[in-house]
Amino acid sequence: MSEENIRGQISAKEDEITRIEEEATKKEASAESGIEQEYNPKIQAAEAKSKEAESMKEEAIDKAAEWNAKKKERITASKEATKTLKTLRSEKEKALNAKLKEIEGEKKASVKAIQSEIKALKKEIAAIEKARAKEMAA
Repeated sequence: MSEENIRGQISAKEDEITRIEEEATKKEASAESGIEQEYNPKIQAAEAKSKEAESMKEEAIDKAAEWNAKKKERITASKEATKTLKTLRSEKEKALNAKLKEIEGEKKASVKAIQSEIKALKKEIAAIEKARAKEMAA
């Protein structure tokens, strides 16, 4: 294998690392977008429901004598809506972190394998150069 051929392989491997890193960046953006598409509508709906429940709770408190039973109902609905909102936000964060961690792991594994190949190819270049130096000395 010629030195130029090996250098070409190294360049190709380095290009592959760049491609993997670019793909990982695209996957990260896609993961964020996908998670946002999945959770944002739910969060918006939960926020709207929470705001509505909170408003209704205040109305019930103002008319406590007349609306005592409704007040309790609205307080419960408000708590449930707030709990749902908090849960959805937490799940979104966990899902995004898990996806990003998975992508990072895949990227590291791919890059490490290619870097090992580059190291082996560099050793081959060193051996070729050493052999060439021996030939020149002889």
